[in-house]
Order: sequence, then C-alpha cells, then structure tokens
Amino acid sequence: MRRGSLRVRVSKDAQAPAAGTAVASAPASAVSVSGPETPARTDYPTVNAPLTGIFYRSPSPQAPAFIQVGSQVAEGEVIGLIEAMKLFNEIRATASGKVRRIMIESGQLVRAHQPIVELE
Repeated sequence: MRRGSLRVRVSKDAQAPAAGTAVASAPASAVSVSGPETPARTDYPTVNAPLTGIFYRSPSPQAPAFIQVGSQVAEGEVIGLIEAMKLFNEIRATASGKVRRIMIESGQLVRAHQPIVELE
C-alpha cells in the first residue's frame, strides 16, 4: 500500500525485513510497561479491590487516612476509595480485624481482585 512517500507492505510470512528497509524501533530503555505488582500470597485474610481504578487512603489530600497499620476495622467499615471513570467508590472491609499491612499506596493503580489490606 502506498500513500504519498509512505509505503507499507503486509505479508503472511514471518520473515525479517529486506536489507535496506528501515524499521522503526524504540530503544529498550525508553519502553517501560509496568503495572501494580501482585503481592505474595498470604495466610492472613485480605480485603481485595472490587474493581480496577486509582486507590486513595483518604477522602481528600488534607484529610487523615481511613485506616492505618494497627487500626481495628469492622466488617463493612470504609477503608478507602477507588476512583474509576471519574466516580469515587467506597471500599468496605469484608471482614473484621486488625490492619496488619496496607499493600497499596494512595494514588496507585489497583486491579480488580488485587489485595489492598491484610488483616490479622
């Protein structure tokens, strides 16, 4: 196919381009694909993200966090917010217990079913 000075050739064979053909590629260091790392499995109960979005530990930047490590949480208590499609969704504890570890920092992308908080 040709458009102006641009020429594109598509073929079924997975052969390398012919000599003299320019192939655009980004340097390996310029391309970075990363997402939230999946934490190691734990024997403790966790509260998992119900949807994918940006996790926030407090209702506003100036407000205190909903929970801290060592906080006691009751089932149904709000532990954070996830922003998805410009809507803020309250994330509620699915079990009661003491917060052992908070696995996601405020402002980080969280995927659906990813653990957010570990309880003991």
